[in-house]
Amino acid sequence: MDTAENTLNKNAVRKFTDILYGGINMSWPRVILFAAASAVLTAAILIIPVFKGTSFERIGVYLEAWIFFAVIIMANCKKPLESMLKTFVFFLISQPLIYLIQVPFSALGWGLFRFYKTWFIWTLCTLPMAFAGWYITKKNWLSVLIFSPVLAFLGSTAFECGSACVKSFPHLLIAALFCVLQIVLYVITFFPDIKQKLVGILIPVAAIAVLSVTAPKTDITVIEQLPGSPSFSEEAELSVEDASFANIQIHSNKDGMLYIKANGYGITVITITDGGKEYSYTLEIYKEDGITRTRITPAGQ
Repeated sequence: MDTAENTLNKNAVRKFTDILYGGINMSWPRVILFAAASAVLTAAILIIPVFKGTSFERIGVYLEAWIFFAVIIMANCKKPLESMLKTFVFFLISQPLIYLIQVPFSALGWGLFRFYKTWFIWTLCTLPMAFAGWYITKKNWLSVLIFSPVLAFLGSTAFECGSACVKSFPHLLIAALFCVLQIVLYVITFFPDIKQKLVGILIPVAAIAVLSVTAPKTDITVIEQLPGSPSFSEEAELSVEDASFANIQIHSNKDGMLYIKANGYGITVITITDGGKEYSYTLEIYKEDGITRTRITPAGQ
């Protein structure tokens, strides 16, 4: 009975993966519709306050969700050139559309597009990456080679999100699980041989092991006041040049207090836009005499 049930479960999984990765007619109208729908969903998540600081908000900043979308497109194309062009157009439409939808809802207005530069670079990168990426459909050792950096990235991201979750449960729990599920899904779908599956699992595990040894160890949650104790309106928006090592939010608009949760050391620039005015500060998180410290100064000083 158990054997028959397991067989049915495996067949159900296989049917799902066969449809998702090879059973969709990825026509040009569907690529365009997919891009528009992804942009609307992402913009809505970034606009609606309830998603702020959650795993869902990562879709507007980090790559894990967009890797998932790109693999679906590549796996449903017939040729590498088709994969390259359709993945490129998907990103070319979706990324600027995300910012365009946000413009009426943001104090930055059209200034939001200054953050598009990074995504435009990634869009250009999809040309060679999606061409080579199509060969994952061969489901052999070449698939393992192509997926290696993706699996290592997803493993590292899962580790970082999982670490944040352990420190502040359930923060980023969904993001960590999403990365793990992607790893499992790709290994099941594109690595048919048991040896390939084993290597596919070992790659993210190795990335996690390296990261756990080399990553800076710090855990600091503080509320810091900006120099000069500036006052901001409720519409003020904060952006961070490099948010990889710290989650930063406005804690109090009245007296310029920031909430800072750091999981690493580094320096970044914080920009607060309020009513057409822009305030920039340099945040430094460093270790001195064995103690983790923070320092905030006006940018350029």
